[in-house]
Amino acid sequence: MTTREAALVGLRDTLEHLADVQQQLEWAGEAATTALLTEAMLRDLERCRRLVEALRRREPARATA
Repeated sequence: MTTREAALVGLRDTLEHLADVQQQLEWAGEAATTALLTEAMLRDLERCRRLVEALRRREPARATA
C-alpha cells in the first residue's frame, strides 16, 4: 500500500468514526458525555486536517514525476 493509499484509508476511517460520534452526540443528554464526545470529534477533525494536508503536499510531487 502506498503512502497516499494509507492516508486515504486513514481519512476514510477517521471520517467514519467522526460520523459515529456525531450520532452518539445527538443522543447525549449529560454535559459530561457531551464534553467527552466533542473532544473526540475535535481530535478526529485534527487528524483529518493532518491527513488532508499530507495529501496536498504530496500531489505537486506526483504531478512532476
